[in-house]
Order: sequence, then C-alpha cells, then structure tokens
Amino acid sequence: MANPTEDLHGNAPDSAPVALLIIDMINDLEFPEGPDFLVPTLAAADRIARLKQRCKDAHIPVVYINDNFGRWRSDFREVLDHCLYDGVRGQPLAERLLPDDDDYSVLKPKHSAFFATTLETLLAYLKAKTLILTGISADACVLFTASDAYVRDFSLYIPSDCVVAGSPVYTEEALAFMKRVLKADITPADEIDLAKLLVES
Repeated sequence: MANPTEDLHGNAPDSAPVALLIIDMINDLEFPEGPDFLVPTLAAADRIARLKQRCKDAHIPVVYINDNFGRWRSDFREVLDHCLYDGVRGQPLAERLLPDDDDYSVLKPKHSAFFATTLETLLAYLKAKTLILTGISADACVLFTASDAYVRDFSLYIPSDCVVAGSPVYTEEALAFMKRVLKADITPADEIDLAKLLVES
C-alpha cells in the first residue's frame, strides 16, 4: 500500500523543508487598535509580498493563517472577500497580499496557528522543518505560533521587518523574546538567503 504522505492526489503537491507562514494579514483591522496597526502593517505587507515572491521562486510553499473572527461558518474565501469588498480599514492589506491559487490557507480559532487547526498535519505532508513566520501581531498571534512551533522542534525565522505589534516597543520586545527564548533568527527579509536555508534545513 502506498504511503499516504507520498500520494496526496494533488491536495498538497509541494514538498519542501521550509514553509512561509503569513499570519493574520488578511485582516479588516476593524478593532480598537486598528488605526495604530495600519501604517506599519502596510509597510510590512510590502516586504512580505516581496518575500512571498522570492519563496515561490524557490518553490517554498506559502501558508496563509487567519483568524475566523468568530465566524464559525466562514471559510478563508469569505474572510478574503470581506476584507476586499466591504470597505474595511484593512482592505489595502488584502490587496497587497492576495493569495495565489496554489497557496494554502488555514483558519484558526485562537491565537496560535497550531491550536485546533490542520496546520501541523499540513506541515507534516509538506515535510517542512523550518518555518518563516510573518504577520501580526508580533506579541500575540505570531508569538503564540512561534512558541508552539518551537516545542514541535521547528527551526524559526521571524524577519524583524515582516512582523508588527500595536507599537514599535511591543514589536521589539516580542522579537527580542523570540530570539532569546525560541532561538529564532530575526534577520530582515531581504537578507535571508533562501537557497542556503533550503540546503541547511
């Protein structure tokens, strides 16, 4: 009998030691701190978009991780359409980071991308050992995801210019913690050598 991880009938065709996770960037920003996030998150979105293209050129799979915003009947397409067409504050984020047809998506109910989601199974099928984490918020969803990835023995890259929290101080504190405790490499996105990372992972 064929190993199920080797024949996925087109459902997860990629296999790479590295995966890029884009966390909560398809986001309406319609929450009290949303205005504080808008400008720095737009800047981060441009850098994430460049990193995403580099990853795709290197055949590194891209996984969008998103809150369901308490909408338990929603799917990722519905979240995307809401951010694109409902006149929300976060519309330009979605426009900058439109998912491609071959990208993956995971909806999460809580802060961590691993909690009560299919992410761990997907990463096992992809054979990923190293994760590049980007998105918001650096001191909440990115941090919780990084912590859960660390205890699962993933190596972590968290580019310092591709994560944002509610203030620059919060972002710096979160990055310092993830570097010190979770052994994350926080090299800025444009300085990450993806070819080397693929070989070493």
